[in-house]
Amino acid sequence: MECTVSWTGNGATTGSPSSMSFLAETGSGHTLMMDGAPDADKPENGGANLAPRPMETVLAGAGGCTAYDVVLILKRGRQDVRTCSVKLNAERAPTDPKVFTKIHMHFVVTGRGLAVGVVERAINMSHDKYCSATIMLAKTAEITTTFEVIEV
Repeated sequence: MECTVSWTGNGATTGSPSSMSFLAETGSGHTLMMDGAPDADKPENGGANLAPRPMETVLAGAGGCTAYDVVLILKRGRQDVRTCSVKLNAERAPTDPKVFTKIHMHFVVTGRGLAVGVVERAINMSHDKYCSATIMLAKTAEITTTFEVIEV
């Protein structure tokens, strides 16, 4: 896996030479913009709020990784899963490096005839065995999960 991240702070995208925007180009050929939060005290260090923060993309990646696993596990188990979403709330350390210290994930899974125990097992399998993103983040963060199953 590879990714190239380039600073776009030359003002090409924002008109501001102090921009803290970055463009990530992934090995699979996709691009992702990232930006810093504006800094009123030191504008030269802040972003322009044009894109997600880098740590937001880490959190989103963890959510995508685990949701992918849950859907795949349910589908492989011949479950009639229709939708799956996960809302993540995270806390970070107050000092540098401001790593995630707590992450809570709430899954909402809809389908026909989905057993609560089957969904719970899929979430646990993702977090215990398959989701490399959440397993990696669990080195610094306490990760908790809740879920609900909605019949459609």
